[in-house]
Amino acid sequence: MPADKGFHDAVMDLLAPLGEVRSRAMFGGYGIFHEDDMFALISGSTLFLRIDDSTRSKFEQAGSRQHRPMPYYSVPPEVMQDGTKLHEWARTAIDTAHAMPKKKAGKGRPLG
Repeated sequence: MPADKGFHDAVMDLLAPLGEVRSRAMFGGYGIFHEDDMFALISGSTLFLRIDDSTRSKFEQAGSRQHRPMPYYSVPPEVMQDGTKLHEWARTAIDTAHAMPKKKAGKGRPLG
């Protein structure tokens, strides 16, 4: 689903206090990064945060849905409406993203 630009702008304003947060258009939505690690994405007018095995149950208990097949879960409306909670949830997603193993750069295919 294409991302809602107004929603994107509002989310970026909400996440600004978290420090070096930037976004990049990706596949009709947006990836949201802290430093160089993607911790969130926007699809349509929904914000999804990165999870791992230790944070999955928190999201599931809150009624979040997974952005399949990726390890991102939707942010519940009550969290989106509470800046303190949103920052707490986003910081957890940032920590999760920073803890993930980094992919090694490929050598690519030879040209010609």
